[in-house]
Amino acid sequence: MKIFAIWALLLFVVLTPAGGRAAEKRIVMIAGKPSHGPGEHEHRAGLLLFQKCLAGIPGITVEVYSNGLPANEAVLQGAAAVVIYSDGGSGHPALQAGHLQQLDALMKQGVGFACIHYAVEPTIASGQAEFLDWLGGCFEINRSVNPVWTANFTTLPKHPITRGVQPFQQRDEWYFNMHFRDQVTGITPILACVPPPSTMNRPDGPHEGNPAVRASVQRGEAQTVAWAVERPDGGRGFGFTGGHYHRNWGDDNKRKLVLNAILWVARVDVPPDGVHSRVTAADLELNLDPK
Repeated sequence: MKIFAIWALLLFVVLTPAGGRAAEKRIVMIAGKPSHGPGEHEHRAGLLLFQKCLAGIPGITVEVYSNGLPANEAVLQGAAAVVIYSDGGSGHPALQAGHLQQLDALMKQGVGFACIHYAVEPTIASGQAEFLDWLGGCFEINRSVNPVWTANFTTLPKHPITRGVQPFQQRDEWYFNMHFRDQVTGITPILACVPPPSTMNRPDGPHEGNPAVRASVQRGEAQTVAWAVERPDGGRGFGFTGGHYHRNWGDDNKRKLVLNAILWVARVDVPPDGVHSRVTAADLELNLDPK
């Protein structure tokens, strides 16, 4: 018994940081390179704003890296969750320099994964199969569309991500008609509503429209624009298609929903009323890319 007690004490000393507190969970946020016009696709400013809003949450450390995934792979080791806010397609940070394989290894360990706005779009040839596993769904060209429209979310599901979030509406570039994996078990729509006919005003194109999505809108089908997934590997994923306009993060409900989701994918308890944060007009002017 004495030997067992000594080993238990040694194990406690090795695994417990100085001060006796449990190790904080690391949330690693990756901002893509600057793109679009002023106030649009402000990846770095958006993630730094989230970092500020999460600063009072106990038990976590939030790190923000700019201009894509760092070359130093050690940055992601030990992360509880990886959040990417970036452009997508062939320029997606996850598709560069072997990062897809690096992320795949982390996902197999149950690491959480969240993608915001254009970051939900890999390419069909590279990344789509992985994103369907990690996120449960993604944007697919010639299928999904990216119009700017006012979405009115009148009802919300009961889920940790929606704690403290009230129904809201907002004009943004909300993608829809997403490609969800065939096996939809574990996927929960978080934000969904019926797009207006005006979303189909553009001609057909890889991001603009196609006969299938036009028929869906004409039938008045609700479209999922944010979702959560529980993965078989024990990890969690969150896809959020809004986030084109930086000023929109000033909306308390939209911001709270995304902050809740970041905690949720990291397997951190979401407060009963969600993450409380205060953002001023001055806060929304900080860290904008020079454009």
